[in-house]
Amino acid sequence: MSILNPFNEEYFMKQALAEAKKAYEADEVPVGAVVVLNNQIIARAHNQTELLTDVTAHAEILAITSASSYLGAKYLTEATLYVTLEPCMMCSGALQWSQIGKVVFGAADEKRGFMRYGKELLHPKTKLAYGIMEEECRAVLQDFFKKKRGIKSL
Repeated sequence: MSILNPFNEEYFMKQALAEAKKAYEADEVPVGAVVVLNNQIIARAHNQTELLTDVTAHAEILAITSASSYLGAKYLTEATLYVTLEPCMMCSGALQWSQIGKVVFGAADEKRGFMRYGKELLHPKTKLAYGIMEEECRAVLQDFFKKKRGIKSL
């Protein structure tokens, strides 16, 4: 008999989505992230640019900082970042410097996402996966911006 491993990409993306919903409730752009090492979440974060009045307080940056602090190391070569929205250029730079092992994102960001410029913005050894729970990740963002613009949901 085979026991299913509950810790898969969808499980961890759901955890990142829970962080995005915290951001939504705090009136922050709803992006959430978790850093995972050996099937254990070692860091959780969501956007806090409004709260901290800091344009660099993106979920990814906060998660990298928290994970590095937890490990007592600046490199995250064995860790995976799950994030609900494709990282921006700033965040991809931080991910490169952290030498993160893998990046998994949900929704693409065609305007500000790093993939517009190519995977080469990440560390050469970083693996990449995307489109995980894409619809759910996109829906949280779309609902947030509809609410901000005063558009009623259907």
